[in-house]
Amino acid sequence: MSKSSPQSLIELMQRAEAMAGVTLADIAQEHNVSVPANLKRDKGWVGQLIEHELGALAGSKPEQDFVHLGVELKTIPIDLSGKPLETTFVTVAPLTDIHGLKWENSVVYHKLQRVLWIPVQGERSIPIGERRIGTPLLWTPSDEEMRLLRQDWEEIMELIALGQVDKVTARHGEVLQLRPKAASSKILTQSIGPDGTIQFSNPRGFYLKIAFTQGILQQAFV
Repeated sequence: MSKSSPQSLIELMQRAEAMAGVTLADIAQEHNVSVPANLKRDKGWVGQLIEHELGALAGSKPEQDFVHLGVELKTIPIDLSGKPLETTFVTVAPLTDIHGLKWENSVVYHKLQRVLWIPVQGERSIPIGERRIGTPLLWTPSDEEMRLLRQDWEEIMELIALGQVDKVTARHGEVLQLRPKAASSKILTQSIGPDGTIQFSNPRGFYLKIAFTQGILQQAFV
């Protein structure tokens, strides 16, 4: 059972700060949710649990989780030294109908205006229920961070528009990368082909690289 959505930024931060130091099992019990044995089949379980606890509304919609507050929620698994253990999914990438799409109108730009980061212990040696939630961080990109994000987004979108989506690798981009985003490689979606006609490719998602999110956390907690 989800909590009601917070009505102010202060209320949201109070809820987030109240979770710091609490185990996932404690929060799961509060919501009558069972803790999975592992996260292979329940990859999004931790994020969904924290969404319930904080009263996030968006779910999988292409808008911020707390759209009325202008805040996106991101749960980030960290190791014992505080380093993120994986890249951070931002949104599914558009592969067709992108003519005239500008950075300021993109879902990536919209979602990353202001992010509430919730670090969670992610070491596999710690049983899922015993993993603790860390100190929350409300982050607004600096001008330089926004410039890097925009630069990567524009370069990747240009390659998609030129029909080069299948040549874009995770190495493209300094802070933002494009990667397949589907349960299996058999799932296909329409994309622009090299000659401008429609072809089929695996769905793609935009992800923040680990070094970028590590820098965000380090600046806040050093």
